[in-house]
Amino acid sequence: MPYAYDDQNVFAKILRGEIPCTPVHETEHTLAFPDISPKKKTHVLVIPKGPYRCYDHFMLAAGAEEQLDFFRAVAKVAEITGLAESAGGQGFRLICNSGAHSHQEVPHFHVHLLGGEPVGPLVLE
Repeated sequence: MPYAYDDQNVFAKILRGEIPCTPVHETEHTLAFPDISPKKKTHVLVIPKGPYRCYDHFMLAAGAEEQLDFFRAVAKVAEITGLAESAGGQGFRLICNSGAHSHQEVPHFHVHLLGGEPVGPLVLE
């Protein structure tokens, strides 16, 4: 199945340096930065640097090295922010919206890492 990638989305512009961000963590294949509209005390977005529209696109088209780097970067961000239990934190929530029914707002695969306070029930509505 082909995936149309919109290279004018906000994350593509961040990756090109057209919109500034303050990285929390960066690797060869992944960038993490604070959400501009945080929903919890800690709210970090983790995105792959490649042009992947959603989770299934990333899993089908990204190489194993990119996938491993991405998920290791998510774990590293949880550690850096002090949310991971291994870093003395009390846990976190990862949210990955994929596609129209999930309310994915930016058509670039990403996860939200939320924590620093209780995040509430799994489904809010």
